[in-house]
Amino acid sequence: MTRGPETGRIASVFFPDLAMDRWRRITAQQRTLPDDDVATVLSREGTHGPVIHATSAAARARGVAVGDRVVDAQAIHPDLHVEQADPEGDTALLKRLAMWARRWSPWTVSDGDGIVLDVSGVAHLFGGEDALLRDMATRFAMQGLVARLAMAPTRGAAQMLARYGAQGAICDVDTVAVMLGPLPVAALRLSADMVRLLDRLGLKTIGALDAVPRVALMRRFAGREEADNPLILLDRALGRMADPLSAPPDAQVWIARSKLAEPVMDPVPHLDALAEDLCAQLASTEQGARRLRLTIYRVDGEWRSRDVATAQASREPAHFVRLVAGKLEGVDPGFGFDLITLEALRAEPLSLHQDRLDGARDAQRDVAALLDRLTAKLGPEKITWDVWVESHLPERVARQVPALTGAGAAPPVLSRDRPLRLMEPAEEIAVLYAVPEGPPARFRWRRVAFLTARHEGPERIAPEWWRDRPGTRLRDYYKVEVQDGRRFWMYREGVLGDHRGSDPRWFLHGFFA
Repeated sequence: MTRGPETGRIASVFFPDLAMDRWRRITAQQRTLPDDDVATVLSREGTHGPVIHATSAAARARGVAVGDRVVDAQAIHPDLHVEQADPEGDTALLKRLAMWARRWSPWTVSDGDGIVLDVSGVAHLFGGEDALLRDMATRFAMQGLVARLAMAPTRGAAQMLARYGAQGAICDVDTVAVMLGPLPVAALRLSADMVRLLDRLGLKTIGALDAVPRVALMRRFAGREEADNPLILLDRALGRMADPLSAPPDAQVWIARSKLAEPVMDPVPHLDALAEDLCAQLASTEQGARRLRLTIYRVDGEWRSRDVATAQASREPAHFVRLVAGKLEGVDPGFGFDLITLEALRAEPLSLHQDRLDGARDAQRDVAALLDRLTAKLGPEKITWDVWVESHLPERVARQVPALTGAGAAPPVLSRDRPLRLMEPAEEIAVLYAVPEGPPARFRWRRVAFLTARHEGPERIAPEWWRDRPGTRLRDYYKVEVQDGRRFWMYREGVLGDHRGSDPRWFLHGFFA
C-alpha cells in the first residue's frame, strides 16, 4: 500500500541505542548488567577483525565510536567491557516493532534505524499530535527502548527532525523549511564522502544548501544516485518532490480459537474443532503448517503453550491432533482454562491436489507423519539423519541434523570408491613391516596381525587450509585387501621430509563390503 506525503502527516521514530537497549533487556534476564559508569560496547566481525557495533553512554563519553576496531579501543581503554552484538536480531526486532506500531497507523515501515508512520487523519484519535507522540514515547520506554520522535508533512523532514532536531518536534508545511534550516547536511543521510564535499564547499547546513542557486549545484551533482544526491533528498524533504511511503502488508496469521463458557481441565476434547478450523484457514490460502503452537489460557491469568513441528507442510486435522495431544502431558491447568488457541507459527505453500487416482496412500507422506510423531514423542535431538557437507575429508562430508529440518542437498557424485562404514575417529595401526612406497606389508590392528595380499592407491587428500590448523599433515589413502579377504581403507598421515612432525603414522579409517 502506498500513500503520498505531500499533504499528509508523517511521524518518525528513531532508536539511537536500539542494539544496546536490546542487549540490556536480554542480558538482564540472564545475569547482572554492568554499572552505568562502565564503558560497554557491542562488537561484530569486520574486515580486519572485530569492530564496535554499538556503544553505551559511558563509552561514548570516553571517545569510543561505532566502527572503531575493538583492539584499538582496548589499547586506549584497557577496562573496556566488550560483548557480542547481534545485528540480525536487531534488524528482526525493528521489523517487529514496525508491525507493532500499527496500533497507531496502518502504514508503518522500518527505515534502517527507526520507524516511519503515516499518521494522516489519525492524530485526533489519540488527543492530538502532541499526545500521539507522547503515547509513542511512553510505550517504547515501557519496552526499554529510547526513542526520539518528530512529526512533519514529509518523510524526509520527519526523519531529519527525529535525528537532529528537538525531541518531539512538530512542523507543518509553512514551517518545515524554517525548522530544517539550522540542521547539518548530514541530516539528509548522505554518504560520508558527500558530507565532506559539501563541507569543503561551505554548505554545512540545510538552509545554506537550499539558498545556493540550483543551476550550479545541479551541474556538479549530475549523475549521482538518488540516495546520495543532496538536491533530490532536499526537495523530497521540503515537499517539492513526491516521496511516497510504501508499507509492507500485514503478516498472515493462521490461528484458531475456542472460547469456553466455563473453565475446563482437559483440552483434548476441543482439539478436533481447533484443528478443523485451522486447516480450513490454511486451505483457503493454499498453505500447509510446518510448526504449530497450542496455548491454553488459565482463569488465573497464566498461560501454557506447547510447540510441535512437521517434517513437511501439512493440513491434516487428524495428524495435528495426534501431534498436539502427545505433548499435553505435564501441562498444569491450574484452576481450569477458558480459552484455547491453535496457531500455525510457520507455513509453506501446499497446493490442493489429489495424491493418486486409485486412492492409495502416499508412502512419502506416511514417512513424514511417522517422523513427526517420533519427534514429538522423543524430541528433535533424538530423530536425526545425515546431510551432505562440502568437504574433502571423509569424516566431514556428512553431519547429523534433526529430521524435521529437511533432507538437505542431493549426495555428490563420487569419482572413487568409498567404504560402506567409516570409523569415527580413525584408529591407529601398528606397522610391523613397511615398504618404501605403498601400504604396510604387515600390520597389527586391535592385537591382530594382518598380511597384505593386494592394494590399490594411493589417493592423496590434502588438508583444508581454510579450516585446519597450520601444520596439519596430508593423507595418502589405500584400499588394502588382507589374506582372509577383508578389505580395509587406511591412510598414511604425512610423508617423510615434510617437516611437520616425526615419522608418518598409519590409521585404519573404514571397511569395504
